[in-house]
Amino acid sequence: MLVIDCPYCGPRDQSEFSNGGEAHVKRPDGSQDISDREWGEYVFIRSNPKGLFYERWVHSHGCRKWFNCVRDTSTDEILEIYKLDDPQPPLKKFENKIKTPSGEPDVGSGNFT
Repeated sequence: MLVIDCPYCGPRDQSEFSNGGEAHVKRPDGSQDISDREWGEYVFIRSNPKGLFYERWVHSHGCRKWFNCVRDTSTDEILEIYKLDDPQPPLKKFENKIKTPSGEPDVGSGNFT
């Protein structure tokens, strides 16, 4: 069970939350003038790293407020949770602390067979 520490309500079970995808995605300037391709990339294309990742979450079965977090996608560990108007923490703050538990490579599945 994953426990998420809502910045408004405190620690709660993951089942109370919904993931909102990648955080800090900036809407294109002059979006009314961009091409369909550029708009599609803004709407649908997101990074999917193995490791540290900025995410948005909403406490959908609680206070219904949105917040951001830094999560390690290789271990599913939430490293920091912060409100939308708080400053974005630099990933350098976490890089030396996280190691893949099974010694997997930084990218790819690690399945070499």
